Amino acid sequence: MIDEITQDARSRMTKSVDSLKTALTKIRTGRAHPSLLDQVMVDYYGSMTPIKQVANVVAEDSRTLAVTPWEKPMVSAIEKAIMTADLGLNPASQGTVIRVPMPMLTEERRRDLVKVVKAEGEAGKVAVRNIRRDANSDFKDLLKEKEISEDEARNAEDAIQKLTDKYVAEIDKLLEAKEKEMMEI
Repeated sequence: MIDEITQDARSRMTKSVDSLKTALTKIRTGRAHPSLLDQVMVDYYGSMTPIKQVANVVAEDSRTLAVTPWEKPMVSAIEKAIMTADLGLNPASQGTVIRVPMPMLTEERRRDLVKVVKAEGEAGKVAVRNIRRDANSDFKDLLKEKEISEDEARNAEDAIQKLTDKYVAEIDKLLEAKEKEMMEI
């Protein structure tokens, strides 16, 4: 019973951290990285499809992404999808290759992005703490129903707290790395 609750909490906390990682990759630094376009959906013959499934996305250099569609007629659809994705990017097609230059970030914009990163991190920490609260609540319910002893409940809550501390520290590490990356020129 306790192991199931702990295992569930662990998997949910892992998912929260993974969700934060995904959110942080969407926040653009000055450097070109293919994952910046992961969330772009292209109208592929009537169905919305991730850009990865209709084109090859590579970092040509530190400031430019090159998008090469698998099919030549998709060039304009991909270009339009990148423009409408609200990423602040202006693609330019050159034959069958779409080049996406990364604009330079100003100091003020970097500081704004750091605030966004911190807000995302705080949301991740809140999610982890909510999972801890849910698990502790489950332990208390088991204790009320006399399915576990007080010692078992206390030990289980301690284990969940250690798990929470571990994931919060992991989130802090992610935030620190992203913040450092954001402030690099």
